[in-house]
Amino acid sequence: MPKKCLVINLDRCTGCDSCIVSCKFENSLPLGVYYNRVLAVGPTGTYPDIERYNLPVQCQQCEHPRCIEVCPTGASYRDTETGVVLVNRDDCIGCRYCMYACPYGVRSFDKEAGVVGKCTLCSQLTADGYSKPACVHNCPGGARFYGDLEDPESDVSKELAKYADECIHQLPAPDGEAPLTRYILSPKYASWKENL
Repeated sequence: MPKKCLVINLDRCTGCDSCIVSCKFENSLPLGVYYNRVLAVGPTGTYPDIERYNLPVQCQQCEHPRCIEVCPTGASYRDTETGVVLVNRDDCIGCRYCMYACPYGVRSFDKEAGVVGKCTLCSQLTADGYSKPACVHNCPGGARFYGDLEDPESDVSKELAKYADECIHQLPAPDGEAPLTRYILSPKYASWKENL
């Protein structure tokens, strides 16, 4: 099964929020609903040695997603063709168990529709195998990459190959979620913070 995910190069992320805006526009998200956020990590340290970086956070496409485990209707599921974690809005009863189970807080409840939604890696665009998610396409800093971690020729694998292991990070996985999303942060810019 493919391991489709995002790789985000924090060395290049300016915190402009283009990923948030393009996601909301592409997915017609109502006010208060976000599939993508950008957190400011820091500043930390003591002057003049101060560090700060921007951390975009969206569905981490976990290998062991707790959101699927706790869903009572099967509305949260992994697509067998693409490997992407999705929500079937027709089966969602709005119980929000998946929101409570997600350690990254990346699901949103749409009050008008009464259902939970999340980043789908723009499956409506990427289904053709050529297009990129809106956030990747619209990132002015070229910080976002989309592809299959299992494919050495994918954009994500090529970008990761440019960096040493000390520069490649994942969000913590408290219950063994094994998130696929990778973050690149070089120590020369800032130190990766495990606890946000």
